[in-house]
Amino acid sequence: MTVTFTPPAVSVEADHHSAAAAGNVSAAAEATQALMHALNGVEDYDKVLLRAAAGAGKSYALVTMVKEALANPNSARVVVTAFKNRQIYPLAKRLGGELGKEKVCLFVSAKRLDEVPENVIEAVTVATKTSEIPEGATLVLGTSHKLGVFGEPQRLLDRLGPGGNGETPFDVLFVDEAWEMALHLFNKVERLAPIAVGVGDVGQLPPIDHSQNPWRGDPGYNPYRAWPTAFEKSTTTFVAELPAVWRPIGEQLGLWRAFYDSWDKLDCVAAPGDRSLKLPALSGPAADVWGAVATGQPALLEVEGLPDAEAADIDQPLLAVVEDLLRSLLTNGFTFTEREYDDTGAPGPVVSISSFEPTGDPLIVILATRNQAVDDAAEMVERLTEELNLPEGLLHASTVDKWQGQTNRITVAIHPLSGAAGLDEFNSAFGRLAVTCTRATHGLLMLARAGLDDLLTDSPARPGTPFGEPGTRALPRQTHQRILRTFSRGVWNVTTHHDA
Repeated sequence: MTVTFTPPAVSVEADHHSAAAAGNVSAAAEATQALMHALNGVEDYDKVLLRAAAGAGKSYALVTMVKEALANPNSARVVVTAFKNRQIYPLAKRLGGELGKEKVCLFVSAKRLDEVPENVIEAVTVATKTSEIPEGATLVLGTSHKLGVFGEPQRLLDRLGPGGNGETPFDVLFVDEAWEMALHLFNKVERLAPIAVGVGDVGQLPPIDHSQNPWRGDPGYNPYRAWPTAFEKSTTTFVAELPAVWRPIGEQLGLWRAFYDSWDKLDCVAAPGDRSLKLPALSGPAADVWGAVATGQPALLEVEGLPDAEAADIDQPLLAVVEDLLRSLLTNGFTFTEREYDDTGAPGPVVSISSFEPTGDPLIVILATRNQAVDDAAEMVERLTEELNLPEGLLHASTVDKWQGQTNRITVAIHPLSGAAGLDEFNSAFGRLAVTCTRATHGLLMLARAGLDDLLTDSPARPGTPFGEPGTRALPRQTHQRILRTFSRGVWNVTTHHDA
């Protein structure tokens, strides 16, 4: 039996390489200039927001803006915060390496000290108490929970003294992954500096699921909404967008654009053909499925003929299909090739990564939306790793929520609507599907039980942006249909099944 994939129903024209990256350089320069004008008193900006799509290189832009702020004569000291420690650690390592260990302090809870990676400890000064922060530190990094605890802003002021502004301990507050931080948490750290810079992906998951939000539907103040939404329209806020993405292969750009369809421009540094997947000898449906993934185009495989699932999110028969497909791919190994780029996006040499000796990000990550489905996938990963003697770092399983901000080469994901009876608040969340689809640098394989088109056709209409937040938090059927048109699609009629 063969599985035939139809090509995506959309075509994409875009700038690539240096032409694409130049757009980000220009946008980041505009945001940096706005920050400099605020520090120099030329403009009265108190917020600078740099919006980005997934994989746009926003961390690079943030690091550049931090260094520019420290070089400004009116800025003596800056602070960097985020919602999660794992967002802070890589920034601390990079900034410590560039600015010097004695100037950069990672301010972390004593309960989290054992979790700090060794390479971060080597790059920065680590403090668990305010009194341990070096008086000569010009950059402090910590989560909003650590920096915003009751009384901490005053303790920091007592320890470090005022910054160049003469009143607060820091001159600029940088917030990484700003659209993941709720307004009530930002309010606790906002007093640390007179100017706040938010950098982040507007397509990430919101701070909390809006079904739990007591201010649901309120177009005004909402302490649980992503904090930049409270200031984006203010006359004292400067907003810029990074118009290019570095992460995806060029063949995936149509999918990225489907999530950011309101943007005027979205280009891709990687051109079609810059990255590839060399497959082992395969036969039958596995050859067709992995061949579709190897084209670089996002691939959706709908499976017919499966026995009933225990629930939409506990689907052992569908996971058995995933396991068989992965076993076929992993048994004899495969190779990635990818072109490297310099900081301007100019193409450089081509390198290869073998599945027998994986390096860097995980090669294959299995993503699902619910914990039970991921627990089942993790058991599958353990079985395959032991059965095939796979090297560490090759195969990983995670919930979508925990994997946001991470990168891998191939994503194998269960579509959130697989087996669903309708569009509910959870399975149609904008951020959850966006994160699922935008982790991969080389290939995306989405699997679902057959019937997605019928589900979307029959589902009642629902509003796309009912909560006034960035992006469409609850996706209407039309948005789901637009996203599906960017996939190459195939249907596999399974006449036999395997016990999981």
